[in-house]
Amino acid sequence: MNDVSFPVPLWVWAALTAAIGVMLVIDLVAHRDHHVIGLREATWWSVGWIVAGLSFGLILLAWQDGEVASTYYAGYLIEKALSIDNVFVFALVFSFFGVPDAYQHKVLFLGVIGALVARFVFIFVGAELLELFFWTAYAFGAFLIWTGWKMAVTKDKKVDPDRNPVVRLVRKAVPTDARFHGTRFFARVGGRRVATLLFVALVAIEASDLLFAVDSVAAVLAITTHTFLVWSANAFAILGLRSLYFCLAGLLRRFTYLHYGLAVLLAFAGVKLILSETPVGKLPIWLTLTFIAVTITVSIVWSLMATRARNARRPAPADQDGSAR
Repeated sequence: MNDVSFPVPLWVWAALTAAIGVMLVIDLVAHRDHHVIGLREATWWSVGWIVAGLSFGLILLAWQDGEVASTYYAGYLIEKALSIDNVFVFALVFSFFGVPDAYQHKVLFLGVIGALVARFVFIFVGAELLELFFWTAYAFGAFLIWTGWKMAVTKDKKVDPDRNPVVRLVRKAVPTDARFHGTRFFARVGGRRVATLLFVALVAIEASDLLFAVDSVAAVLAITTHTFLVWSANAFAILGLRSLYFCLAGLLRRFTYLHYGLAVLLAFAGVKLILSETPVGKLPIWLTLTFIAVTITVSIVWSLMATRARNARRPAPADQDGSAR
């Protein structure tokens, strides 16, 4: 498998990890009062996270070369696109459990940390498998194609967080009070320590993201197996997931066809991974970047145009005398 290759000193790994830690601390301190995050604040935070992710690509460009930077940007872009599907599930979980707006940031913050840990493990395991066993590329590729197909044909089916096996296991194993106790995950009720409904919501978020982590890491590994690039692309995309949720939560109903675009991206990553172990070899990075950008743009524009057309066809509300306004 042809791929970008460059040594990464231990201090660079340490510096990146420290930078991610600092950004998480800044995020935590800025929202320690658990206030309701509005669209304006979420937008500014989202812009900041995107600037951080794009700036890291410029650092790679100055440190290495254009191919390395382009490979990072391809991984970052596909991970950012796939993270939008996480937002759909987050909105569903919060709605299902009735999580108050003021408590959602704490759950998402811990969810981001869990997502980073899960992806860190999956990245090194997946990259090692791809390096040791050539057939792993076929297995990962087939999995991505199947996941893309499943996303395209089952998007309209409702997901019940209460049927999640992890959530059900927690409720059976841990005494749970079906109420919120502020922002606490555990509280003392009737003389015994119990998990709160907020903790159950957190478990649902973490369990759902664990499944997303498998898809997204496999998709980025289809672009490159360089662990530093895969990890940095995942990390910078995931760091902005919380603010992305608060930006898009109210607009999700307009992204009617976005899941088709994400399904195409997953299938494309699967085909790309399979082709890498054939005489065709790895597809050019410029082609990958172009395909990702065009697919995301088309699916979003298609969604917005379809939503606007449906709204235009709706009859205008009538006054009590029956006349249209």
